[in-house]
Amino acid sequence: MASHQEILPDAIWEKVSPFLPQPQRRKRGGRPPAENRAVLGGILWILRTGARWKDIPKEFASGSTCWRRLKAWEEEGLWLKIWREYLAKLDEKQQLAWSECFMDGSFAPAKKGAMESARPRREREQSGWWWSTAREFLWGTTFTLRPRRKSR
Repeated sequence: MASHQEILPDAIWEKVSPFLPQPQRRKRGGRPPAENRAVLGGILWILRTGARWKDIPKEFASGSTCWRRLKAWEEEGLWLKIWREYLAKLDEKQQLAWSECFMDGSFAPAKKGAMESARPRREREQSGWWWSTAREFLWGTTFTLRPRRKSR
């Protein structure tokens, strides 16, 4: 069984903890919120092992708590903030070779193509790489989309 120190060492926790919002107690009382370190440790344990959320060991927060915080932190853009901060620090130290970077690797090519019936339709929801690329583009630019004009 992995311990807190193996999953989330003190050095990493000290760098990440300032970004995490402090969990708020509910006004009506109830159980106190789980500590951020236990939650982040549970999330990292899931990523490392590939196990189910309900299989998180007792030394971490519950699987449902970890999942809810992971979702909330993603919606707040927390992971993107942390990622950008570390990229900026690495860039300051000149430890990044930007010529060797690529934009996204979340695609898998179909070998020998796909059958006609297996090709996704355009009307379906856009894939993850499309949304992450769009978010990065919109974050880094001042581009605004003008409303369409009716043709005469």
